[in-house]
Amino acid sequence: MRVTAIERPPRKRRYDVRIDDARVVPLSREVLAAANLRVGQEVDDSRVAELEAAEARHTAMTSALRLLSYRPRSEREMRDAMRSRHIPETIAGETLARLRELRLLDDQVFAEAWTESRQRNSPRGRRMLLAELAQKGVEREVAQESVAAVDEGAAAVRAARKRSRTLRGLEFRDFRRRLGDFLARRGFGYDVCEAAIKQLWAEGDDADGK
Repeated sequence: MRVTAIERPPRKRRYDVRIDDARVVPLSREVLAAANLRVGQEVDDSRVAELEAAEARHTAMTSALRLLSYRPRSEREMRDAMRSRHIPETIAGETLARLRELRLLDDQVFAEAWTESRQRNSPRGRRMLLAELAQKGVEREVAQESVAAVDEGAAAVRAARKRSRTLRGLEFRDFRRRLGDFLARRGFGYDVCEAAIKQLWAEGDDADGK
């Protein structure tokens, strides 16, 4: 078999490597350059298989790095993403191992980043954080370590302060019920909810008294 043409179709990222004017092997620019292919070069089935495997590895790593550019990912998330892209299990496993070597895939780091992001942008209790991390495939021991330092009392107040302002004017009973339901949905326990509710009610009284 011979390489009879190497061309890049319009609006396509990959090059089409034509073999005997019949078979087409799509290759990225990086894989094509590393393979040092040229028109007229002789190739056999094993060489074509090597090229296809190299392209699959390149696709897997490129996809993984693109996902990581948006936010950290858990290992399960990354594996599921590769499966959805129909990347072969063997190549997916190789890619995950390489990402771990590069310290780009680490469930401990992911869990800490997830917890920090949640507490900064949408505070919630440890119970809900643990449930979310479990859904991401993070082992319970790792997840527990990442949420151990969360100050639930402060987090509950931050989570509910904006909501409490919309409830001013209600009787305390209704204020307590509605804000308590809100905080419970965020994974905060009864005692934490009660303390936050009392603090925010008092803040409302102070604001009204000014």
